[in-house]
Amino acid sequence: MKRILIGLVSLLVITGTTIISYSQTTGPESGTLLIIGGNAKDTFFLPIFKDLAGGDQAEIVIIPTARSEENLSNDPDFSKLISRFEKYNFKKITILHTRNPEEANSPEFVESLKTATGIWLQGGRQWRLADSYLNTLTHLEIYGVLHRGGVVAGTSAGATIQGSYLARGDTKANTIMMGDHEEGLSLIKNIAIDQHLLARNRHFDMFEIINNKKELLGIGLDENTGIIVQGNNFEVVGDHYIAIYDRTRWSAERDTVIKLDNGRKEFYFLKSGDKYDMLNRKVIE
Repeated sequence: MKRILIGLVSLLVITGTTIISYSQTTGPESGTLLIIGGNAKDTFFLPIFKDLAGGDQAEIVIIPTARSEENLSNDPDFSKLISRFEKYNFKKITILHTRNPEEANSPEFVESLKTATGIWLQGGRQWRLADSYLNTLTHLEIYGVLHRGGVVAGTSAGATIQGSYLARGDTKANTIMMGDHEEGLSLIKNIAIDQHLLARNRHFDMFEIINNKKELLGIGLDENTGIIVQGNNFEVVGDHYIAIYDRTRWSAERDTVIKLDNGRKEFYFLKSGDKYDMLNRKVIE
């Protein structure tokens, strides 16, 4: 069976009198994304995930594929992983994992995704998710969960893979920003997503990507901090900050936006409760 191609195409979509170019940053047309910068506290984020997935009726699929083989071997039957979610009264839980894209492209493998209301993408290395699922039936059915109004959540690698450009996707080291894997799942178009931002002093790393891929919006998420994305907008949730790399400098206390000259390495932070419009690349005040 041929792999299904659902990559990006440069085109214009005309809706009424509004022309939207896919060189712009756009979120999902339906459903919700929960994108977390790593070290997500279950006590905070799993109740949010559960609510978005349908509460006690939630039917979730957990994808641990970003993990290393050593890490996976420590929980070979995924009982520890499942118990984490059972503590929050998730009752319908499926683990979906493969290293084989041919298996990921089979109707049998994606059966649980057809009725799922939520997907949780574990952390690890994002290129492992790309190798297994990019442009397969699994990839298509992830979009299907969103189309039905469900939620796709991910932490660390599970956050970055949701973007269109795969930051830190190199198989040699996670310090290489532009590596041998550059394509994400594109649940958000024209964006690069970084994680562990302040905890690992990564807040200047994004410039390597956006200076080479000038069409991209860049965002960086600190640990136990995330964004809830609906349509083209998101709201920040969690303990710390996210960084916005949109070639402006925004200041709440000055109530102003400053356009930056090319080459200026500046960004700004948003905190819990702040909202952002990705399509128009501006803070929602």
